[in-house]
Amino acid sequence: MCGIAGFVLNETSGPLRPMLDRMAQAIAHRGPDDTGYLEASTADRRHHIGLVHQRLSIIDIATGHQPLGNEDGTVQVVFNGEIYNFQSLREQLIGFGHTFRTASDTETIVHAYVQWGEDCVRHFRGMFAFAIWDARHGRLFIARDPFGKKPLFLCEHDGQLLFASEIKALLAFPGVAAQANEAAVWDYFAYRYVPGPATLFQGIRKLAPGSTLTWERGTLREQVYFTPADSRPRVPAPLPADPVATFLDKLDESVRIRMISDVPFGAFLSGGIDSSAVVALMSRHTDMPVKTFSVGFKEGGFSELAYAADIARQFSTDHHELEVSVDQVIELLPDLVRFRDAPVAEPSDIPIYLLARESRKTVKMVLTGEGSDEILGGYPKHVYERYAGSYQQLPGVLRRSLIEPAIGALPYRFRRAKTAIVNLGLEMFDERMPRWFGMMSDQERARLVAMPAPARRHASDLGCGSGDNSALRRILCFDQLSWLPDNLLERGDRMTMAASLEARMPFMDHELAAFVSSLPDDYRVRGRTTKWILREAMKQLLPQAILERPKVGFRVPVNEWFRGPMKDYLYEHLTGASSRTRHYYHAQALLQVLAEHVGGRQNHEKLLWSLLTLEIWHRQYL
Repeated sequence: MCGIAGFVLNETSGPLRPMLDRMAQAIAHRGPDDTGYLEASTADRRHHIGLVHQRLSIIDIATGHQPLGNEDGTVQVVFNGEIYNFQSLREQLIGFGHTFRTASDTETIVHAYVQWGEDCVRHFRGMFAFAIWDARHGRLFIARDPFGKKPLFLCEHDGQLLFASEIKALLAFPGVAAQANEAAVWDYFAYRYVPGPATLFQGIRKLAPGSTLTWERGTLREQVYFTPADSRPRVPAPLPADPVATFLDKLDESVRIRMISDVPFGAFLSGGIDSSAVVALMSRHTDMPVKTFSVGFKEGGFSELAYAADIARQFSTDHHELEVSVDQVIELLPDLVRFRDAPVAEPSDIPIYLLARESRKTVKMVLTGEGSDEILGGYPKHVYERYAGSYQQLPGVLRRSLIEPAIGALPYRFRRAKTAIVNLGLEMFDERMPRWFGMMSDQERARLVAMPAPARRHASDLGCGSGDNSALRRILCFDQLSWLPDNLLERGDRMTMAASLEARMPFMDHELAAFVSSLPDDYRVRGRTTKWILREAMKQLLPQAILERPKVGFRVPVNEWFRGPMKDYLYEHLTGASSRTRHYYHAQALLQVLAEHVGGRQNHEKLLWSLLTLEIWHRQYL
């Protein structure tokens, strides 16, 4: 796990190293163990190439320095991530005649590129963003892993190409200014994050997950090499004799290969089924107690520490706990916005960062349960979405005059039912998908936001709304192509790397995901039971209380904080004289939202959190 950056320049007014140094310093937290550089030019001297690598040493600590080249040094790579099948690939490549000089997974990338060219990405099982300079062909080849677990940002500036693991490295390059992308701000109000390829910065974009970018002789070529299986209708095929046992074997393998490490490692443990399953399977593959790390809140009703402690006792882990207070949230928010280069879309970013910082005292890498919900169908919306068509066939007058007012009048504890009814009534797939995450519908957005709406419709662009696919697969497709890479995985990467900690996600194995997608839908969502196949597979390993727990999520008591200790902080940022974002909103509509929340009439915690961190982003960058 590391940080990478680099560029292709058409001309230079001086040495490349100072520019690379500035980019490297901006992402030094991603890899404090080592720094490496490459400076090169094309054969005609018309273009100049710079690569820089910040290393967090996990595998082959002694000889894994980057950039790392092939036998004659004509192909060089800088790499962020891990290739989990590097050992089998290494043996295969040696059989083809390649000579290795290190034990690093990074070197596998170089030789795979020499052997298979740009198709090398199809052979990797892991998480990665890398850049290869191929001096033989005057080519820069950049790639990102199938699900976008590792970030890669691009900027085309004055005819030149810049890239980096984090936006702050691009902003460190001379002449690249931080300017707000107002079309992306509009999207942010609907999604609580900026859907790719855009970012909140004008002129800076993301390389899409499962994509490659090739620069050669001044020309850019971008290709998609992977799309999730859930983006297509399931092709009926014979099932394994025991699909649940096969799933467990594949998940177990996914955990095992992610335990390959030359440094101490552990696991984040929340007490939910996902992280508990990971810890249970890790315990199969080590004679030492697994180090586990859990975080909770001083407000006991929001803490899951007791559940995590039960799992820790069952598997005799070396367990560590941390509690978070509201004062830490207020103190850390500006710093975490800087680490993320974006608004902190989820309040849980803060405890995750604090947990990563605490874990880093004793380990350098952790396994997490991230991605299980988006692969296996773990959210309530995966149950409700199947009824969207049926609900919309009811007479409009019945829905609008009877059902929706009745559900809307229910107390807050029925928030999921309230959300479901509002969302099921939205007939456009594009509008319904982000609304499932609790932000604003088009109508709600128009009521609050004063800026004009751009024409872009992100969900349609993803190709997930096709009517010949099942409702479950359509919504999982959206999760895997948007929610995961642009929010959840970005959060996981940035909050752990801010503490120089690597996080690995066994559920996010693309081979495991392909197997699950090959099964009928009811292996994932059966009736009202989510993640059915995981619950079945874990019956012999986890206690019934964990298997039957309803979906809780990593809830932070923001609702209560905004009505109490964070109330003044919230008002000052959104309505005070120094607010940078007041012009985005209709003033009376904003005041109404604040009054409804503080007065306890409505819970607008997700919306207000999003507006607050957008304001902090403006103060940090613009």
